[in-house]
Amino acid sequence: MFNSRRLAPALLAAALILASCRGQEQARPALFEVDGPGGQRAWLFGTIHALPAGVNWRSSRIDAAIKASDRLMVEAADLNDTARATAIFTRLGTSPNLPPLRERVSPDKRAALDALLKKHGAAPQQFDGMETWAAALAINQLLLGETGSSGGDGIDQQLLAQRGGKTLDQFEGVEPQLSLFDRLPEAEQRALLDEVVGSAPDNTRELADLQKAWKSGDMAAIAAQDHQGMLTDPELRAVLLVNRNRAWIALLKTRMTGGARPFVAVGAMHLAGPDGLVAGLQAQGYHVTRLQ
Repeated sequence: MFNSRRLAPALLAAALILASCRGQEQARPALFEVDGPGGQRAWLFGTIHALPAGVNWRSSRIDAAIKASDRLMVEAADLNDTARATAIFTRLGTSPNLPPLRERVSPDKRAALDALLKKHGAAPQQFDGMETWAAALAINQLLLGETGSSGGDGIDQQLLAQRGGKTLDQFEGVEPQLSLFDRLPEAEQRALLDEVVGSAPDNTRELADLQKAWKSGDMAAIAAQDHQGMLTDPELRAVLLVNRNRAWIALLKTRMTGGARPFVAVGAMHLAGPDGLVAGLQAQGYHVTRLQ
């Protein structure tokens, strides 16, 4: 769907898209155009990593931006290689002689952990060999299943699957992303686990709020969430959001200066707020225009 090399295939693709969208909820997520002082150009599209079925997020402006770009730039280009991602997760996230997971969660969260695992039919022992960060992510994945969403329905995966022959570029990759967690001090890993367990009762509502904000392109509401949950911890926020945004801005500027015109598709929270890509690029002299 990224290329319209001949009129007939383009018309056929459009017909298929329109047919598939009947009866779907229409979303209008945020889209920005970035213009640099030397004529550089890029587009920033805020994605969501878990989306319920039946949401149509494509629009004429998104399609026009994709067509005008010369590459798709995402957080991790190898996101859809499930076997490789699983192997990386296992290699980084398991270690011998770890304390039982129940001993690594705060005492006041242990009953909640027991109830959560029982609810999902998971044996506590299956997490005991996981490093604390890995167990936290695995439990969070269980919670995601409660919402009716899955990472496989995320916009990132859809764009990767539909990119056609467009050049694929990335900011990080699966291994660097997981390594961010793997390098966290154990105290921060336990803070992450506590947050996942403690926020479980509100998980469905919070994800629903985020999805609602994303579907309407409400960047203020999305920005408000970048100081909630695990991101209330200053160290976690710096590692998982702020420092990554700075590195991404530097790489994006390098690509643009080199003549690339990327369509950037990253989690919408990375675009929002004073530490987001939009504000960061503006602070460095780039003109950023909201298209949608």
